[in-house]
Amino acid sequence: MMETLDKTDILILKHLQEDGRITVKDLALKVHLSTTPVFDRMHRLEKEGYIRRYTAVLDASKLGRGFLVFCSVRLRRMGKEIAHDFVERVRSIPEVAECYNISGEFDYLLKIYAPDMQYYNDFIINTLGTIESLGSIQSSFVMNEIKSSFGLPASCL
Repeated sequence: MMETLDKTDILILKHLQEDGRITVKDLALKVHLSTTPVFDRMHRLEKEGYIRRYTAVLDASKLGRGFLVFCSVRLRRMGKEIAHDFVERVRSIPEVAECYNISGEFDYLLKIYAPDMQYYNDFIINTLGTIESLGSIQSSFVMNEIKSSFGLPASCL
């Protein structure tokens, strides 16, 4: 797929990832083109799926969800239907911001935002604990966020 992107496309993606609210006019100045070709390129990049969506990055602490937990989950046993049911349940849980199917000792890694430890404890018992296929979990609590970025590192573009 990458062969359809030229240096200007890559530069557009880089700038959009840094600031999704940049105007077409400002973006055109940064990539040294007029606004019409930049707009057309952006539309093509969206249509071809290089740009999945535009979003705002919110401050979880200011919204009362600053207690961040990475929860490793092991299912009792693995199978197509069991995995599908688990994934569908997790997708419907608002506290779960991200879920990854991983290799190793655990089957899934969940990124969970909660207001505090008590809320998380209740969440484990009353939400995750109700999933029949759940075998075991291991929770890692974020003490300090050292580096957080969204999207691809510039070196990957």
